[in-house]
Amino acid sequence: MPYPFPGMNPYLEQPAFWSSVHSRLIVALADAVAPQILPHYYIEVETRTYSEDTELLIGIPDAVVLTKATTLSLPPKQSLNTTVALQNRPQFVQIPSSSEVKERYLEVRDTATNSVITVIELLSPVNKRPGKGRATYEEKRQKILDSTAHLVEIDLLRAFTPMPLLQDNIPWDYRILISRSEQRPQADLYGFNLPEPIPYFPLPLKNPEESIEVNLQKILEALYDRAGYEYRIDYQQPVPPPALSPANQTWLAQLQLS
Repeated sequence: MPYPFPGMNPYLEQPAFWSSVHSRLIVALADAVAPQILPHYYIEVETRTYSEDTELLIGIPDAVVLTKATTLSLPPKQSLNTTVALQNRPQFVQIPSSSEVKERYLEVRDTATNSVITVIELLSPVNKRPGKGRATYEEKRQKILDSTAHLVEIDLLRAFTPMPLLQDNIPWDYRILISRSEQRPQADLYGFNLPEPIPYFPLPLKNPEESIEVNLQKILEALYDRAGYEYRIDYQQPVPPPALSPANQTWLAQLQLS
């Protein structure tokens, strides 16, 4: 089955697929952009690493030992010793620890000076959901906005609260933010909903006339074919959370998904 949606495929947003979609799309985007900006610029796939605390989980005693203790038929003295041994047996617990999170993003650099011209971010759930991941990303985002680099921020996830804007009442499912350094605090926001194609967007470079146009829809559809997602996604299952709006539910029911 060819790519079944006119724009973003919401089934790709589920956790089982998104990690690979994110990695593949970052690389595919770099490969699509690179020939258009050489030789004056080049694009690098960078990796950001940070830690995210895990929750404290208390284990229970070994279930097999407990079963044996209740079924053994021993003399009173041996039974007492076994009970003492079980009482002194350590329980398995999980202590607070940090799990390493790695995320890819792109940097367009000047070939002559290696200076960063544009940063391209593709948001993940760890960037959007409340917690250390979002705090870390928002801190980095603000550093970019305070610098001379442009920012392209691509949000293809309906879940969680979008990145902050002064106008926070814009009801789009997906967003692409283009923040040119020379225009801040103003920026261009390309918003689109599930039934709509992903809009073309400009990739800003040093000079406004150098900007190139990015067809993210074409890149995503080609990635979908190469990765074989059509054979891995069960379109008979509901769309992963969050729930669709009534209008989107009606629209989705009219698609021929199989």
